[in-house]
Amino acid sequence: MVSCYLIATGACLPMANASIFRAEHRMAPDLSPDRSISRGGASSSRRRDLVFVVNPRGANGRTGKEWKKLLPFLQSRLGTDCNICESLTSGPFHAIDITREAIREGADAVISVGGDGTLHEVVNGFFWDGKPVANQNREAAHSTALGLIPLGTGSDFARTFGWKNDPCEAIERIATGLRSRIDVGVINREGEQPHYYINVADIHLSAKAGYYASKYKRFGNLCYVIGALQAFMGHHNQDLRIKVDEGEWETFPKVTALCIGNAKYFGGGMKITPNADPRSRDFEVVILQDFKWYDFILKLNKLYSGTHLSVNNVTARR
Repeated sequence: MVSCYLIATGACLPMANASIFRAEHRMAPDLSPDRSISRGGASSSRRRDLVFVVNPRGANGRTGKEWKKLLPFLQSRLGTDCNICESLTSGPFHAIDITREAIREGADAVISVGGDGTLHEVVNGFFWDGKPVANQNREAAHSTALGLIPLGTGSDFARTFGWKNDPCEAIERIATGLRSRIDVGVINREGEQPHYYINVADIHLSAKAGYYASKYKRFGNLCYVIGALQAFMGHHNQDLRIKVDEGEWETFPKVTALCIGNAKYFGGGMKITPNADPRSRDFEVVILQDFKWYDFILKLNKLYSGTHLSVNNVTARR
């Protein structure tokens, strides 16, 4: 049996096996102007330094091709007021290093160009050794913001805000310079560095499904359904003991998947944690129990529409 301890204080997050999930840091990205808005704290006469972190292999190579087409528009729209730096990733975890260096050099924003995988690495680049990365220019009046141009296969984080895979719309959002605070989750495991996430973290079958889906990106969003069906092969549901905040330990038998959402979507548009809000300082925890492969197929429409919380073997917590 696996035990999972989830604490939500100022943000939210989770992870696999025997882990402690606690929420701490909050960060400021370029988001919709819903609350806690500012214009970056910089003088309007100063040119903003924007670092675009591009995964050219994202979406089976489509991200790199779309980025090349986008560059002329980006330069015409932002080049007058901003210094634009293009950084192409060369492999796994490279986006983390690029982001940390950009923050230390005082960038106004680090903008992830690609899918949720690239965004995940960029988010982790905002932290080092359990603390936010600091700007080495102590006289700087601004903090580095997180931005996003969704060009990936799923681009699930963007869906929570109603953003489409439209790079021109994303550039218009960035051009406004508006900032809004959002939550970020931290995962702690004994003997390891903290790990951060911004969208949905999941345990057991859905985590395996994400691994298999990466092998079928050429099929677009269908890769997540194929990955889930492959994950069911040889899968065994498992009893989990779960503690949320300061509540009592609860045992959930035959758990198929445990999903902890800071945002709403994963798996190419599945609205798995439909009530999650990355500015609420809470997680939504959804537990799927005793699912078989045919249950997944029969309830696929409910998973995508976010109406699965009414199903008997689905439990939700905040």
